Amino acid sequence: MEPEKIKESILRAAKELFRKYGYHKTSVNEIAKKARIAKATIYKYFDSKEQVLDAILMDYLDVNLHEIISNKVTFANEEEHLKALVMKTCRLSYTVCNEFIGWDFVRENANSQEFLKHLSDQLEALLLSAYLELDHFKKNPARRGGLAFLLKASKSIVFSFAFTSVSDADVRKNFVTFQKELLPYLVKAAL
Repeated sequence: MEPEKIKESILRAAKELFRKYGYHKTSVNEIAKKARIAKATIYKYFDSKEQVLDAILMDYLDVNLHEIISNKVTFANEEEHLKALVMKTCRLSYTVCNEFIGWDFVRENANSQEFLKHLSDQLEALLLSAYLELDHFKKNPARRGGLAFLLKASKSIVFSFAFTSVSDADVRKNFVTFQKELLPYLVKAAL
């Protein structure tokens, strides 16, 4: 089998298992079995299960983020457009953690904190590069610092939901509060 197909098979199997059982409850042996390869083959392509998860998440985020950015919905102004983009990407970030990692693992495992920080930093860089492709940031490069601030602040607030929310209702309430009470000020500061 070709190396790219093997890698795709590993990622596809891991993605399905992570969604079904969560990252913590899925073993490398189970991924290998699902992908119909030897466990050692996984380590030929990835150094760890964490690296498999990272590859899945970055691909998922990249595809969905570019879909969000390229959506040609018309907004009243730049501020409304940016607020909508931030909310969509914040929800995407939360969904990624919810679907692939599982919040119980994130809250209870000390190693997950470091992984989440790494993921968060990668997400911030991905968002920044994607947002900089938008016309209003291409036309006004001086706004890049404000955009970096907006993304860092929004990311920090949304990831804090994971550690303060007990239920999905809490998460929804936190998102509404963020959207109505915090985001407008962050966007004004960024623009």
